[in-house]
Amino acid sequence: MTTYYKFLNPDGSPCNGGGGVWRLPADGRPGDWMPPISGLVPCQRGYHVCRKQDLLQWCGPTLWTAEIRGHYIEAGSKIVAEQARLLQLLPGWNDRTARLFACDCAERALRATKSTDPRSWKALAISRRFAFAEVPKDELKTAADAAWAAARAKRWVAAAVFAAAWVAAAAAAFAAALPVAWVAAAFAAMDAARAAAAKAAEAKAAERSWQLDRFFEYVQGRVDITKAPATEIPAASGRRRRTNCGSMRRD
Repeated sequence: MTTYYKFLNPDGSPCNGGGGVWRLPADGRPGDWMPPISGLVPCQRGYHVCRKQDLLQWCGPTLWTAEIRGHYIEAGSKIVAEQARLLQLLPGWNDRTARLFACDCAERALRATKSTDPRSWKALAISRRFAFAEVPKDELKTAADAAWAAARAKRWVAAAVFAAAWVAAAAAAFAAALPVAWVAAAFAAMDAARAAAAKAAEAKAAERSWQLDRFFEYVQGRVDITKAPATEIPAASGRRRRTNCGSMRRD
């Protein structure tokens, strides 16, 4: 049996477009079935859910498992169904794990291009600490601005890394970590744009596979999130140091 998923705002309202409010599970029971909608049209009519392999394109504040019934159609990265209901909340996906996941994606992008620019690494470290309320928002913004300056100083875009690292931004967007997480990934992505198309596609597929596995490690509670992880920053000489600064549409 296929497991379907749905990202929503905490109150059950859509976070990726659409209208209406989903009926939330309560007292250990699934939410009520939503009213039937016929004449399915992707992005216009029907209840939109996704499969495991689609999750990284639809990140939002809360994640639920879902069930569908009746007629449905597959439309790229989503399933559109006549009826759907939420089964249970997956509490392993939350504001903190979203930020940390975004940082993990960004760090891999930085390491893939062997970046040693301290502005991007500092932004990454501060972003991780911000997930634990260890730094104020103004310090986060200052680090993000510095990392953006580093990114703008680069002339080339590394297609392979850039395409794979977009998930860092998607995961962090709703959590207000977008500037830091995306800057770190974008800076790395701008460091080497000479990959052949075939290699770029292969790298993107491999990175997406890693990202999905890492995503579920957080969702399933297999990552220690009791304290901010240290960020191992490579020095220009190759040595490394560690730091903690570290309508009828129902979508």
